[in-house]
Amino acid sequence: MTSFHAGLADIFEIPVDQIGPGFRLTEKNWDSLAIISCVVLIDECFGMLPSGAELAACATVADLDALVSRAVAA
Repeated sequence: MTSFHAGLADIFEIPVDQIGPGFRLTEKNWDSLAIISCVVLIDECFGMLPSGAELAACATVADLDALVSRAVAA
């Protein structure tokens, strides 16, 4: 998940050390542009395309990690 978390840090324009499981997405512009950027990032890192609705339902980085883990395991 290291490259994924680094990509999230880029999306939110913050240092990567601030990205952790408890990071609250809604506190940092979790808007439609960030969600689309995250779709692209997940595709690049994991080869899957989550829906915007799935991502919009995520509140924390832990939620994103769980979403990706479930999809990759399936």
